[in-house]
Amino acid sequence: MTTAKKSAQRLGFKSGEAIVYPAHGVGRITAIEEQEIAGFKLELYVVSFDKDKMVLRVPTAKAASVGMRKLAEPALVQKALDVLTGRARVKRTMWSRRAQEYEAKINSGDLIAVAEVVRDLYRSEAQPEQSYSERQLYESALDRVVREISAVNKITDTEALKLIEQSLAKSPRRAKNADGDAEGDDLQEEAA
Repeated sequence: MTTAKKSAQRLGFKSGEAIVYPAHGVGRITAIEEQEIAGFKLELYVVSFDKDKMVLRVPTAKAASVGMRKLAEPALVQKALDVLTGRARVKRTMWSRRAQEYEAKINSGDLIAVAEVVRDLYRSEAQPEQSYSERQLYESALDRVVREISAVNKITDTEALKLIEQSLAKSPRRAKNADGDAEGDDLQEEAA
């Protein structure tokens, strides 16, 4: 019974396939190998994250429970880009609580949730500077979205970043947050 279960789960991912691992973003399965650990034979996905120069070994039986998933479908990528054009939803709670929520969304591996973090923490040129921790979370979320969009659309990270920036520029919230001078804000975004 265990062999049937193993092969059924193994069918989910193939060697050479790009996947998303929640805590690290987009990686590629370089091999599926068997290792003996503490007297047990374990089948493992060997996942390589080139950008982080890291290799992860995930037991095939645990892949689903840790949230490892296939790349998003193009329709979901479009939905994520649409989320970026929406209005920022920033709760009126302490920064430490919001930061924990953002961190949880980033590590959820859910493309839409990560796009929400990018949307909520984005700052245009006309807006005040971010704190160091805000900037770190924003860049972490942005990197995850960029890497997944570039992998799904088979484009470079730079091209994916341009798509994201175009979506963020369409966002209505930036113009309304400035104290009454909405036109000036829009003009600056147009010029940028």
